[in-house]
Amino acid sequence: MKEPEPSADITKPLPLPSRSQGSFLSEEWIVLIIAIISGFLTPFDGSATNIALPFISGEFHMDAVSLSWVATAYLLASALVIVPFGKIADIHGRKKVFLAGLSIFTIASLLMTMVPSTPALIGMRVLQGAGSGMIFGTAVAILTSVVPKQRRGRALGIYITSVYLGLTLGPPLGGLLTQYFGWRSIFLVNVPIGVTAVLLVLWKLKGEWAECGGERFDLVGSLIYAVGLVAVMYGFSQLPSSAGGALVVAGLVTISAFIWYEQRIPTPVLDMRLFGENRVFLFSNLAALINYSATFAVTFLLSLDLQYTKGFTPEHAGMILVAQAFMMMIVSPVAGWLSDRIEPRVVASIGMGCTALGLGLFSLFLNESTPLWSILSILVLLGIGAGLFSSPNTNAIMSAVDKRFYGVASGMNGTMRLLGQMLSMGIASMIFAIVIGRVEITSAFYPQFITSVHYAFVLFTILCIAGIYASYARGNTH
Repeated sequence: MKEPEPSADITKPLPLPSRSQGSFLSEEWIVLIIAIISGFLTPFDGSATNIALPFISGEFHMDAVSLSWVATAYLLASALVIVPFGKIADIHGRKKVFLAGLSIFTIASLLMTMVPSTPALIGMRVLQGAGSGMIFGTAVAILTSVVPKQRRGRALGIYITSVYLGLTLGPPLGGLLTQYFGWRSIFLVNVPIGVTAVLLVLWKLKGEWAECGGERFDLVGSLIYAVGLVAVMYGFSQLPSSAGGALVVAGLVTISAFIWYEQRIPTPVLDMRLFGENRVFLFSNLAALINYSATFAVTFLLSLDLQYTKGFTPEHAGMILVAQAFMMMIVSPVAGWLSDRIEPRVVASIGMGCTALGLGLFSLFLNESTPLWSILSILVLLGIGAGLFSSPNTNAIMSAVDKRFYGVASGMNGTMRLLGQMLSMGIASMIFAIVIGRVEITSAFYPQFITSVHYAFVLFTILCIAGIYASYARGNTH
């Protein structure tokens, strides 16, 4: 396909081809069902794994910083592949990449049940993360390709509801599985779900949606991007050491080189015009980055707090944490529906405000004696905030670009989510390293642990307040 001229309008989606209403709805629902299954799978794995972390730590004798890499390795691998494979999907077909991602994730989940050591555990989490990135980098793009703009917010709301359903069921089911069958059973559950999704794709998903067929893939740019991202995130986890600081600086320089390079080649893996000429796309992605940076580590920190300092079992801790994800699941489809009718920035900014308030309350009141009703109330508020933010923000991102950029836009949306999640975990790891040190969390270190959690929530609150501006400043999309 011919590369568009620099003056091409990339701010509006192309009209969808006309189809009969019946066949279009049939395809629309097939794609939505497949997206729902895949949308449930990876968040369920992540939230269930968070509940199992104390048991994983006990088996492999991992310190607090190493334990955080069970989540961070997964996120880093996802972030490394999501933009390059989003572009590969635009060139060679989104179905191919989506199917490959589902297969890799399912196989890695099976192998997770057999890992004998910490390095093997981290290695399989990397493989899982790569599969997850390929899934998330194409699922939203396929859904956006099929669903017309006037129903897109509702469809994305339903899809994101499935993501939150995975987050909702992850803690209680993860707690039950860990307590009664061991932590490895969490990953075994992924296998039949993944196999079901693969079979549905092979049986029912007929399109490929390759709007950039014939373009060359930017391998050099993808490698520069990967090196920069690994340096930043690994260096961040090594702070406050001088080596960690040097790696972060080197990574930022490499990412700057990536941006310079991408502006000078005809077929970049990431078209920088999407940011330079599109305010809605730029600020919507920035808002997503800030939101996930401020919220992802909340479940990680509270899971440890509830089990270590408050003595809850994994089962009970999971039932408490489900409050936030349950509210996300309830609110998200309503927020998606609203974003089809009023400006997404209004709904998303209200959600960001609720999130900032909830994080601020945790920074003020969470300690060894905080009553359970108080924790649950704040989790409900955080769930409402996240539900109001995610669907409208995703709708704004995908509606702001031309159809040929759906794969890259979906990948960038996923990248902001993953980068934010990694930064959130990186902040938690850095605070642990400074306050506690590289030691296993035992009762002797509970006071330092509580102090670490307090500092983390203070930083997250400040981030989210800044995010309110980024969300509202994006401008109008309707």
